[in-house]
Amino acid sequence: MLKEYERAGKSECLVTPNSKLMRTVLQVFQKEGYIGEFEISDSTRGGNIRIRMIKRINDCGVIKPRYPVKQDEFTLWEKRYLPSRGFGVLVVSTPKGVMSHTEAKELGIGGRLIAYVY
Repeated sequence: MLKEYERAGKSECLVTPNSKLMRTVLQVFQKEGYIGEFEISDSTRGGNIRIRMIKRINDCGVIKPRYPVKQDEFTLWEKRYLPSRGFGVLVVSTPKGVMSHTEAKELGIGGRLIAYVY
């Protein structure tokens, strides 16, 4: 959904319903510099998230099924989902929380792939 808003030139995106996993994935996107600030609103049923777009997303998507990845297999998945090495981010759910694949490499832990963005 975010890439469609980027292509249309919109400055904001409204995502509903909001969940804890969605918020943590958005925090990873924000930390890596792909989106701006986001604001959580619980005024409606299920709540919603308003995201400020900064026009850096070329493509993003969900990875289903959520493949298990060992600490030394990240390069294989980078080749599959990202256009080139070092360009883009895989989002991984690990025992230490949701993080980017570069953080997981540094910590030497594996997990399950959730999403990608570049």
